[in-house]
Amino acid sequence: MDKDYKKYVEEISPKPKYLKNYTLAFIVGGLICVIGQIINDLYMNFMHLDKLSSAGATSITLIFIGALLTGLGVYDLIGKRAGAGSIIPITGFANSIVSPAMEYKREGYVLGVGANLFKIAGPVLVYGIGSSIVCGFAYYVITLVK
Repeated sequence: MDKDYKKYVEEISPKPKYLKNYTLAFIVGGLICVIGQIINDLYMNFMHLDKLSSAGATSITLIFIGALLTGLGVYDLIGKRAGAGSIIPITGFANSIVSPAMEYKREGYVLGVGANLFKIAGPVLVYGIGSSIVCGFAYYVITLVK
């Protein structure tokens, strides 16, 4: 009985199209990165920012664009087609922050949006900041030893 069921499930399950999925993820992820490079070049050439300031402004702009597109419902449509290509760049992080907040908008801005805004971002920020402190302390100790 168990073997028959497994065979039946395999027969009716849709077969994933790996090559198509990989190609779309590569194209969309690359396109997002190209857009980021264009924004970076615009900041450097037209706003005359140095390399470091331009990189920070580009990151902020991409996060804003990702959050805006998520709020408008466009980023989810991109994600359905692109898969991992839309979640890897920094815009995917913005999407993962805004999506839980948008789900609870009907519960109000404080208890809905505010309480759920950091569901995904909270652990990422905590571990990111924590690991940077540990690495910084290790670097400090290593430089003292030299």
